[in-house]
Amino acid sequence: MDVMTLSLWAAAYLALGAFSGFFAGLLGIGGGLVMVPALTMMFAAQPQFPPGEVFHLALGTSMAAIIFTAVASLRTHHSHGAVLWGVFRTITPGILLGTGVGTLFASNVPTRPLAIFFAFFVSVVALQMAMNLKPKPSRELPGALGIGAVGFGIGALSSLVAIGGGALTVPFLTWCNVRVQNAIGTSAAVGLPIAIGGTLGYIFNGWREPGLPVGSLGFVYLPALAVLVVATMVTAPSGARLAHRLPVAMLKRIFAGILVLLAAKMVWNLFSGP
Repeated sequence: MDVMTLSLWAAAYLALGAFSGFFAGLLGIGGGLVMVPALTMMFAAQPQFPPGEVFHLALGTSMAAIIFTAVASLRTHHSHGAVLWGVFRTITPGILLGTGVGTLFASNVPTRPLAIFFAFFVSVVALQMAMNLKPKPSRELPGALGIGAVGFGIGALSSLVAIGGGALTVPFLTWCNVRVQNAIGTSAAVGLPIAIGGTLGYIFNGWREPGLPVGSLGFVYLPALAVLVVATMVTAPSGARLAHRLPVAMLKRIFAGILVLLAAKMVWNLFSGP
């Protein structure tokens, strides 16, 4: 591959990282909603990537990039006092267990039932947020066991589709009457153990996979990861700062729009696949 081609792909990774990093900071998501489909198309267009593994490489690389995105946005949300560290400590053990299970069985879980469930779930959540339906004033966060169980589910689903968990964590916390800025800030913190556990899983699962391009660490493609990290570390804090300036209703509409796009993508993949 010549220098010009390498430069063009580097510029594409840079633009993708900047875009996904900004929205990761703004909405408390890991950026995987954008990175996974974009990286899949980018990898498929390059001859050194085996066609049968482009999606796995996109999942693993996206999950690894989320580690750095989460750190960058977490620092900004923490500076605004938006992270509920008590919730983070309680939910993290379940998150780590869930990501381990999710990545271990990623190749065995039926894709279509998962896509149907996820598309239905995010559509309901998006409708609730777009209509600004209020939870009951008496609704509160569950106890430690309940939060741990929720963490397990979030970790398992997030690692299966390589997202930082914001699509699940933010709606859960807001449903429990947590202020949306706190929900986004805490989701950014929760995204870190999800990303670490998921990345280790994708590295392990792809460690002995033959035919992967040079520069791969399991299912993580390091050249793309390096460029994505530079961009996300720059733009994620900007998005996180903006999250504390926008009104709550606007934040909910933006997040609902992201969820609708995710649901549409899941449904499209479900019916366009073989």
